[in-house]
Order: sequence, then C-alpha cells, then structure tokens
Amino acid sequence: MHVNTLILGAGAAGMMAAAHAGPDVLVIDHAKAPGEKIRISGGGRCNFTNMGTTPAQFISQNPHFAKSALSRYSQWDFVSLVSDHGIPWHEKTLGQLFCDNSAKDIIAMLRAEMDKAGARLWLQTSVEDVTHDGTRFHVRLSREGKTRAVTAINLILATGGKSIPKMGATGLSYQIAVQFGLKTFETRPGLVPLTFSDDKFKTLAGVSTSARVSANNTSFDEALLFTHRGLSGPAVLQASSYWHEGEPITVNLTPANTLLDHLKSARTTDGRKAVTSILSQYLPARLVDFLKDDLGLSGNIADQSDARLAAICDALSHWPLLPSGSEGYRTAEVTLGGIDTDGLSSKTMEAKAVPGLYVIGEAVDVTGWLGGYNFQWAWSSGWAAGQAIKAKQG
Repeated sequence: MHVNTLILGAGAAGMMAAAHAGPDVLVIDHAKAPGEKIRISGGGRCNFTNMGTTPAQFISQNPHFAKSALSRYSQWDFVSLVSDHGIPWHEKTLGQLFCDNSAKDIIAMLRAEMDKAGARLWLQTSVEDVTHDGTRFHVRLSREGKTRAVTAINLILATGGKSIPKMGATGLSYQIAVQFGLKTFETRPGLVPLTFSDDKFKTLAGVSTSARVSANNTSFDEALLFTHRGLSGPAVLQASSYWHEGEPITVNLTPANTLLDHLKSARTTDGRKAVTSILSQYLPARLVDFLKDDLGLSGNIADQSDARLAAICDALSHWPLLPSGSEGYRTAEVTLGGIDTDGLSSKTMEAKAVPGLYVIGEAVDVTGWLGGYNFQWAWSSGWAAGQAIKAKQG
C-alpha cells in the first residue's frame, strides 16, 4: 500500500496535520479511539487554547523556534475553527478557553476536518519498523493480527511524549528520530506534582491557598494544593517545568504583600486575639497550625513588635522547600525536552537532513505552560507541517 503522507499518532497534532496535508493521507494510532488526551483534558472540557499565547509561554533550548508556527496559525485561527463548527466555549482565568459541553466536541471537529480532507484513520495499529530507501519511507505495521507494509513520500511523527503512559504514551517518535540522525535532548516530566519523601504535608492534604511558587528564578502566582504525597495545584505544576531534581523551590504564601499592614492593624483592633487566630483570617487555619512551631507563633497579636511581625511575614513569603522528586510521567501533563529543534525547519517542521520526515507536537523540544498552550502548539505545528506537505503537491 502506498500513500503520500503517513502520520504516526492520532492525537491533537496528528489529526490537525491530517486535516491540512492534502490528499492521500493515512493516520495510524495504537489506541482504540483518536484524541484520547484531548478527551481527558481540562476535566473533560479541553482547555483547547489560550487567548494570551505568545512564544514567551514556551520552554525550549531554542526559544525562537516556535515563533513561526505560532504566528502563522494562532490561537485566533483555532478559535475561529471551533466557532465555525458551532462548538460553544468560554474563558476561564488567565485567558484559558474551554468547551462548554465536552472535550469530545474538539475530537469530533478534528475528525470532521479529516473526513473533509479525505484522510483515513487506522486505529489499534502499531509500528513495527521504519526505513527509508532514499525516496520513500517503508513502514511495517501490525493491524488486526496481520503485518501491513506501507510506503509513503512523507512521514509525520506525532506520537507525543512520555507523559501519562496509561494512555499509551511511548518514546516512539524519539526512537525514529534518532534512527534518522536527529538529535534529542533528555526528557523529563513537566507540569507535574512535586513529592516529598518524608510525608511532609500528609496532614495538610486537601488544603489549598493562593501562593507564588518559584523555581530557577521563574515564578507563578496561582493556587497551591497540598497532597498526601507533596504539592500540586497550578502554581506548583507551572514551576515544576523549571525545577530540576535536587534543587529547592520557594513558596510565597503572601504574594499580595499586604499581610504586614493587616497584622499591624489587627494589633490595634484585635490585640487580645492569638497571632495564630489573626493569621488564620488570611491563610488556611490548618496551614497556620502546621507552621506555628517552625515560626514560633505564640502569644497575642498585641504582644508582637514591628520587627517580630515583619519576621513572620518574611518567613511566610520566603518558604524554602526541597522536593525529593515528582510524580513522574504517570501524572505529568507534558514531556519536557525531546527532539532537538536545530534539526528541524521552524517554518515547515521538516527534518533538514531527511526530506519528507516531519516532527510535530509534544515530541519536539517545545513545551508550553499550563493553560492551553500545549494544545495551541499541537494545532500550530500540525498546521505548519500539513501546509508544507500540501504546498509540495502544488
């Protein structure tokens, strides 16, 4: 069997590329259904893009690489596509856009776009071998208990990264890329909860508060959630992408920087109240109780000097913590690192040294922040590769 374009992976990037790559496209995936990560994303409503998307929200060894694709197929282009399909959506905090109804609406939209383009989809199909004879790719597939040989002029690697292996994530794209001489950077989990080996926060499990979490001089102001295993919540997930094992993070529990004024005022109006009681008006009571011994929180608020109150606020705004690790790929939303962008064209996503080989989506060393950015990279990079292949056909 011969096709013009074979796409490995029926996720967000792969389906987007299939919708734009012109005629004679075959998409294969080992899963039972396409777009499984889309289906579970955003609590089942898919945070499909972010209104504030710019290259600044992406992590890569080459921070300029994503600029071309993101500018030529922007968040507004995808929003227009969603609206054209009559999918109702809404904005949450920080520019995040979600489906009103279900993430399945996005999958159905992509499938409709693939059908319109004439792309075929083979599910429950796995890759056994990939070679290239100088003109065409030869791919041996396993499908319905039989081996199928497919040749293709173009091969798109869209199998994603290693995150959430229970969804079938593998390192297949990395393996094929290395086979064809592309370099890769070491991968690690991103957007992932951080863990502490001493069950440090077990008694605080379920407590949430606003915080600023910093790792490697990068900070995020969002919610922090204590868990049985450590720390989670948007602020921690964001910072985790900048954190490396063995390094500390810093938590600021008073990011608004107004607590000292409140404490001084309370000293006058509520002098007989315990300092812990006053702090519990601004922080979760369980968290205050957890910190009281370390911070020496005793006595009434009236008994605290200006210097003492300043010291308490300083400690709350500079809380150094040393995670023992992360929850790993099991719960990571993305994979950091991957295929080196130096070997790819930023305009077409094609491998510079292997004509016809394209890499898109999470497999590339481009990782977005939490909040719809990674889906936008999937749409933009998939579109770029698809447009390049269609242009080849005239």
